Amino acid sequence: MVEEINLLKRAQALDEEALAEIHDTYYQAVYRYFSFRMPDPQTAEDLTSEVFLRFLKAIRDQSAPPNTIQGWLFGAAKNVAREYYRRSNKMEVVAITDQIPAGESSLEHKISKRLDVEAMMKGMEVLTDDQKHVLALRFGYGLPIREVAAIVDKSEAAVKMLQARAIMTLTKQMELQS
Repeated sequence: MVEEINLLKRAQALDEEALAEIHDTYYQAVYRYFSFRMPDPQTAEDLTSEVFLRFLKAIRDQSAPPNTIQGWLFGAAKNVAREYYRRSNKMEVVAITDQIPAGESSLEHKISKRLDVEAMMKGMEVLTDDQKHVLALRFGYGLPIREVAAIVDKSEAAVKMLQARAIMTLTKQMELQS
């Protein structure tokens, strides 16, 4: 915690090394958060970049987080995801890929895997924002319950309940789709 506060103070002084360290330290975590919630890797990358742009803007505007980088980044990530879903509900998004997957998997396996991902993403549409946020922090980022509780400002019991209900709902949704 003390290290994070010192890093934050250096970043607020626009220390390029501190800003680079923050990016290097937290980029993968924020990306994993989005990759758990987004339909494709490119969208997850774009939204991750948006979070870091907002962080940099907050540093420059002197409205940066007072004592926690991680908490601020995940709060911003939640807001960016919410804004993305609001925009995407207004337009139909079709995922197009121009990449040819490498590997030795059979076509049947690749199709099955893609259908599983699509079923999970469709199933997540019925979850509440809090449930999506908790699942993304727990499984996308791999945070323990205690840290998730601190980030979402809820008790550990409430986080466990959100997670359990989300998994139960997601499981039912995926069963209905298969």
